Amino acid sequence: MSQPTIDVIAIGNAIVDVMAPAEDADIERLGLAKGGMTLVDPERAHELYEAMGPAREISGGSAANTLAGLAALGAKCAFIGQVADDQLGEVFAHDIRAGGIAYATPSRAGEPATARCLIFVTPDGQRTMNTFLGASQFLPAEALDEEAIRAAKVLYLEGYLWDPEEPRKAMRRAIEAARNAGREVAFTLSDAFVISRHGDDFRAMIEAGEIDILFANEHELAALTGIEDFHEGIAHLGGKVPTVVVTRSEKGAHAVRGAEHAHVPAEAVDMVVDTTGAGDLFAAGFLFGHTRGMELEECLKLGAICAAEIISHYGARPEADLKDLVAAKAE
Repeated sequence: MSQPTIDVIAIGNAIVDVMAPAEDADIERLGLAKGGMTLVDPERAHELYEAMGPAREISGGSAANTLAGLAALGAKCAFIGQVADDQLGEVFAHDIRAGGIAYATPSRAGEPATARCLIFVTPDGQRTMNTFLGASQFLPAEALDEEAIRAAKVLYLEGYLWDPEEPRKAMRRAIEAARNAGREVAFTLSDAFVISRHGDDFRAMIEAGEIDILFANEHELAALTGIEDFHEGIAHLGGKVPTVVVTRSEKGAHAVRGAEHAHVPAEAVDMVVDTTGAGDLFAAGFLFGHTRGMELEECLKLGAICAAEIISHYGARPEADLKDLVAAKAE
């Protein structure tokens, strides 16, 4: 088996985030589910955009955010995701390549437009996401760079993208390519709503041994296992998946790898500004440590440092130098 030349290759939604501050009254007036993620059609996306205050646009997408963190830490990364041949598609492609991430998926002509996520951020830092998936849900299996998948230590898959049929088929093919090459497959559950729709798929993949590293938060863990007690739930999954990583917001994070169990507290922050991307950047830190053979607790610590940086400002891409942050914490 050849040596990997890429640390992590990810498949996910290619989305541009549009973020604006909002009050709780705005969330209620617009009929939004505070703190959640709702899929919207083009008409609803337009209505919500019109209702937003001054906004910032920045490339996002869960798996792409994770790669941005990994690349900032020094990992070699590649991304597979579908944009349209339009202005936001150009913005996304520019941003991800500017971050040092290889991206070669051809853009898609015609409608629908490039995906966008309209994010309302309330004063408590909670983000309410409304996602128009657009072109991202039409990623065909033919667009996969299977040579790059076989060359990566870890294939990282975004649960959000499991919902539409075409990219689901692409991800199944990617899993097969990675496993045939002896590589690891990491999967993030993304959201409880994804589990409510595709939990049977995920449980079948786990039983078949197709997932090596599973990322979840405590609510997703309960939704997947049907077990309300956190410790019982993670122990249940730990008997089926080689490495299970579960975040618990201010309670820190846990991981189980075989008989090994580790926990780290959340990193202290002066103020929680925006929780967008916290889980994505936690995964970045953990995977960086994992691909470098670090101990389980060290991987969790890196994840906590990266998550703390993200929640201290607007947006889901790091603004501080993650390498410097990690070095400072190690002193």
